[in-house]
Amino acid sequence: MSIAKLNASIEAIEYIKPKISLDSIIGVGTGSTVNYFIKELAKIQHIFKGAVSSSEASTKLLESSGIEVYELNDVNEILVYVDGADEVDKNHNLIKGGGGAHTREKIVATASNEFVCIVDESKLVSTLGNFPLPLEVMIKSRSFVAREIVKIGGVPELRKDFITDQGNQILDVSDLKIIDPLNLEQRINLIPGVLDNGLFANCKPQKVIVGKD
Repeated sequence: MSIAKLNASIEAIEYIKPKISLDSIIGVGTGSTVNYFIKELAKIQHIFKGAVSSSEASTKLLESSGIEVYELNDVNEILVYVDGADEVDKNHNLIKGGGGAHTREKIVATASNEFVCIVDESKLVSTLGNFPLPLEVMIKSRSFVAREIVKIGGVPELRKDFITDQGNQILDVSDLKIIDPLNLEQRINLIPGVLDNGLFANCKPQKVIVGKD
């Protein structure tokens, strides 16, 4: 058990609890820290309506915890979205996608009224980029996208034996100098064949909760 991840999850529950009503839909992310959050969220499931999930893995965990899961298309409002991150800088820019779910995570985060990021202290960095940047790419465009990434200084590597929930592949890109996260996020997403990348600069959290041991 990670005490830091558990503490971040408990603090997130305390933060969102006063905002919740019986009609509320909670957006839920993906990953090891979020798994702790889902367990804590299940304890207060009687005070909100249900959740929108960013991955099949989180959907299974939510449903097994007794929380009703809705499709994004079927809800009008998501009160708050809670998710983890692989890196967080001082300006709340993120790298996400270690679990390969960053495309749906970004969609649900953008559709929510508020984005809350929960991490432990090991995820805090001064500059993004030590963690390889994940790109979700269409399978038929993978090699082309990889060549375009090399042109901007990145070193792409195919994530082996992994297919996203959307049926695509992941290129993990290292050696990128991420000085301007917003510009790089937009630049990479303009490469044909890239569905989305794991930089969250245009859609960054309003609040970051750092759990400690």
